[in-house]
Amino acid sequence: MENGVWYKVDNVAKVFLASYNRRDTRAFRLTCTLKEKVDSETLQEALHITSMERPQYQVEIHKGLFWHYMEVSEKEVVVKEEFERPCPTLYGPDFRGHLHYSVTYWGKRINLEMFHALTDGTGGLEFLNIIIQNYLKLKYPDNFKNLTMYSGAAYDDLEENSFSKFYGKSKGNIGKKAGRSYQIRGAKLPYDQQQFFEAHMSVKDVLAKAKESGSSMTAYLGAVLAMSIYEEMPTLIKNKKPVTISMPVNLRNFYPSETSRNFFNSIYISHIFDGSEDIKGLAAEFDAQLKEEIAPETVKARMDSFEKLEHFMLIRMVPLFIKNPVVRFFTRKEQSSVSAIVSNVGRIQVPDEVKPYIESYAGYCSTDKLFITVVSYEDDLVFGIASVYRSTRVLKNFIRTFTSNGIDVTLQATGVLKY
Repeated sequence: MENGVWYKVDNVAKVFLASYNRRDTRAFRLTCTLKEKVDSETLQEALHITSMERPQYQVEIHKGLFWHYMEVSEKEVVVKEEFERPCPTLYGPDFRGHLHYSVTYWGKRINLEMFHALTDGTGGLEFLNIIIQNYLKLKYPDNFKNLTMYSGAAYDDLEENSFSKFYGKSKGNIGKKAGRSYQIRGAKLPYDQQQFFEAHMSVKDVLAKAKESGSSMTAYLGAVLAMSIYEEMPTLIKNKKPVTISMPVNLRNFYPSETSRNFFNSIYISHIFDGSEDIKGLAAEFDAQLKEEIAPETVKARMDSFEKLEHFMLIRMVPLFIKNPVVRFFTRKEQSSVSAIVSNVGRIQVPDEVKPYIESYAGYCSTDKLFITVVSYEDDLVFGIASVYRSTRVLKNFIRTFTSNGIDVTLQATGVLKY
């Protein structure tokens, strides 16, 4: 990209731009923990190289009359030692003239924080891996001369708005329409805080439990979380309101897209409990629902339904100061249909020559609820858990499901103020 160039944001980005706030900053964090202490000067140089290889993120977001737009900037992000909570604010009045991502480090860990309007987890993970690649090349030039940890996609493919490209006006079944669902009870943390937890366990052990229930790992984790929420529901509504788990789906798995921008939809898996459920049966049910929701024709219809508003001229001509409150209203309405979120980023694979240098990966996403980001590397399954609630009872139920099955769990947490 050349300086002065600008382009429109995608439809998902419009939601994030309209609905961010001090608590739910609409940011996400991806981390890579090395097996040696991070050299900050080398990391800064690696980031400089990476910013030229992925210029799609070197932008400032501005408000236009009808929509936001992104303008290419020559500014650069300065690497800093970690100094604030995960998923910090990266967009807003105080960030005019700034890029909307940051890179920090602490000990052996490298953190990439991104405002979600820039990209999704897939794009962010590739960006982080290119930073790691360039860092290792600078530190060990003789060992990594031919190292590549990215897709190799052309520039035009990387900046593509895939929602618009693959829009096709389909009229099929858009899948489950989420109605009003149970909302986790209890006071939220004061001062717009979120608390973050990181749980590590064996991929093999958890996958074995999922296979016992005849389900995928994603369906199994959704079932464990739903059951953990159900156990804390008030008795009077336990059999009345569904527990609904939202699951983001990477649309690159369904379309030939290599975009570095947002390209995902969310699906909803829900269940009204009657008290007879167990994890095995619930996971099998969730797996069946998940398969229905990710059927190609359903994914296509859902994506087209989400995109079609962009193609109505009357909506396109409504000023931004009117559109934003409307988007916020419908976003809050959608949030009322979700009890919690599970986002399975999936298995992270790196070249064999890199493995001796990497210990683990992790991910988090800001939320106004309970959000679990799942990543796996080698045999390390990591849950990055963000929660806005004072109570940790649902989380305790979730973790105890694994420990009661003989699975070892290592759990860490950030500190918060509860008064």
